[in-house]
Amino acid sequence: MQSSTVPLFPEQASSFALQVDLLYLFLTAVSAFFTILVSGIIIFFAIKYRRRSDAERPPMTVANLLLEITWIVVPLAISFVMFIWGAAIFFKMASPPKEAMDIYVTGKQWMWKIQHVNGHREINELHVPLGKPVRLTMTSEDVLHSFYIPAFRIKADVIPGSYSKMWFQATKPGKYHLFCAEYCGTKHSGMIGSVIVMEQSEYDAWLGNTKDSSLAEAGQKLFKTMGCVNCHSAQSDIKGPNLEGIYGKQVRLQDGNTLIADERYLRESLLVPNAKLTEGFPANMPAYQGLITEEQILQLISYMRTLTPVVTSNTPSKASTPVTQATPKPEATPAPKPPANSATTESKPSGSTPKSEPAK
Repeated sequence: MQSSTVPLFPEQASSFALQVDLLYLFLTAVSAFFTILVSGIIIFFAIKYRRRSDAERPPMTVANLLLEITWIVVPLAISFVMFIWGAAIFFKMASPPKEAMDIYVTGKQWMWKIQHVNGHREINELHVPLGKPVRLTMTSEDVLHSFYIPAFRIKADVIPGSYSKMWFQATKPGKYHLFCAEYCGTKHSGMIGSVIVMEQSEYDAWLGNTKDSSLAEAGQKLFKTMGCVNCHSAQSDIKGPNLEGIYGKQVRLQDGNTLIADERYLRESLLVPNAKLTEGFPANMPAYQGLITEEQILQLISYMRTLTPVVTSNTPSKASTPVTQATPKPEATPAPKPPANSATTESKPSGSTPKSEPAK
């Protein structure tokens, strides 16, 4: 006979699960303790100090300074413990490690569309490797959604027109529930899915079983077909900013402000290019609002991210080899030319012929 049990908590399957559960248990225990304490004191005082007759008058009471300090300091200290403990977990959950692998999620009524970096696509399923940090970059095509994995103790709103990020590290292989935790329409209850945690070798085999182009390759094709290369490359005329190496770097705007070129800025520059104009460039770019999908925007951004190493590899060559490269080139070109020899012979006779003749 199969026995069914109702778990008090979902299974703990991520590096955050235990920390979140301990904090939740602490909050629950403190709340229960003070609820019982205050309720008990109220009942006790109501019985002990009840009025026994209409003529009874309460005696004069003297304030107790120590008691007043106690019931101010103790709750304040407990509140600080809650705040510091919760803030530490929050900042850890909001700071993905640099080596985290990227996966892109797009919410749409009523499904989750997921893209891996190599181009593998999923709907309502998310395959991840065991023990490896995973960073999700999420957006919505229509309304507000919420990406929620109870076993991982993570949840984040997926907002149209913006990007939300969160990360996790799965600690147990298996299949776990994925929900939309924000009412998003009539079929909200059907916007569910699964997270499949696999061993690294199994995940690599699964991930390699695709014929789709990678996000960067698809973005490169879009970059050419949409004509972006005509204005935003080092070889093009100076019509727009050079996008090589722009991701993650500071950009100075025409109003004098600076910002970091992240996913949100690049997305806004595609859809509403005149919202934040780069310093030194006119408002020539057309708006692509309604002409490209959220998935295509993610592909373009993925391609722009791959341009960063190209610029970093070129910048040191220009900065570190001006002496080694610039010196041999001038020496190699003038050497065979007669002007270089004549210049040396002219400089020597002009200053040394009077001295060399008497010496001879």
